[in-house]
Amino acid sequence: MLQAIHHVAVICSDYPRSKHFYHQLLGLPILAEHYRAERQSYKLDLQLPDGSQLELFSFEGAPPRPSRPEAQGLRHLCFAVADVAATVGWLNSLGIATEAVRIDPYTGAAFTFFTDPDGQPLEIYQRN
Repeated sequence: MLQAIHHVAVICSDYPRSKHFYHQLLGLPILAEHYRAERQSYKLDLQLPDGSQLELFSFEGAPPRPSRPEAQGLRHLCFAVADVAATVGWLNSLGIATEAVRIDPYTGAAFTFFTDPDGQPLEIYQRN
């Protein structure tokens, strides 16, 4: 039976830029990095504190995301945080723009969105 999300995979358009964003700016530690010559592709495994992982892929000629965020498939990636306001301040200090903080009408939790270098919507959601 299903127990947890092990990883989420994201395809990027500019591997060095996205690696910098997720590893250097957001601070996700690198578990493994591989260049797959037969596919001319990088695969980067990044770790989150809860043990889940983010896989970052590069594929030459991958098409851009068709719409934001209402295309079928993955809508957005959400990260749990202890304090949305503090996280927004940290992201903004790194030059990462965020939307206004909102309150989830069903849970009362604070949340907001920002994007990665390819426009993938990323959410931060405050754990209660």
